[in-house]
Amino acid sequence: MKTLLNLEEAGMLLLSVIAFMLQSPYAWWWFPLCLLLPDLSMLGYAMGNRAGARIYNFFHHKGIAILVYLAGLYLKLDWLLFAGIILFAHSCMDRIFGYGLKYLQGFSHTHLGTIGRNNK
Repeated sequence: MKTLLNLEEAGMLLLSVIAFMLQSPYAWWWFPLCLLLPDLSMLGYAMGNRAGARIYNFFHHKGIAILVYLAGLYLKLDWLLFAGIILFAHSCMDRIFGYGLKYLQGFSHTHLGTIGRNNK
């Protein structure tokens, strides 16, 4: 099942790349340059686990990414459309590597299971 879910996430990541190529006026190098920007939301953990999880989950939720993308389409704002694509692509990439949405207990507790060194 894990392989099937990873293939699904890889397909959605590929869809993000295609959407970027077809709909974004930006140069190709903007995509890899910005792909890790949503991880800046981890800084929310400096305010504690609860705030960190909420901020992290906001920037890693595919529904939010789709809403941002659709707002960019509707408002004809290329930067907003690009932000939605990046948020979606990043979330797919994270899921492939086992980083899921966070529970309030801490960064290592995700909806995909526990991550980190102590998870052996």
